[in-house]
Amino acid sequence: MFDGYIIVYKFIQDLHFFVTGGDEENELILASVLQGFSDAVGILLRNSVDKRTALENLDLIFLCLDEVVDGGIVLETDGNVIAEKVSGHGLEGAGSFTEQTISQALATAREHFARSLLK
Repeated sequence: MFDGYIIVYKFIQDLHFFVTGGDEENELILASVLQGFSDAVGILLRNSVDKRTALENLDLIFLCLDEVVDGGIVLETDGNVIAEKVSGHGLEGAGSFTEQTISQALATAREHFARSLLK
């Protein structure tokens, strides 16, 4: 507990991973989220989890985080499933990972632009 929050942490080499939740949250769920996230990051970075590799692959780490939690709701805690979703193996007819990321970014930008025109 720190300042009314439950904080679960894990250190891997020179990286520090933290998951925080309110004082009413279950510590085991938070620990499960942290374990799944760190497992997925380890799989995607091929067990070379250090600061330099993490910075070079920050997009993958953010996508892992997006697959784990959405708006404070836990979506997935299995590291293998998270890594598979992020790497794109589960997508049918998808291009490379970079192309997916760019196309997703363009689709999001297109949606925001369309919304701004409709206002």
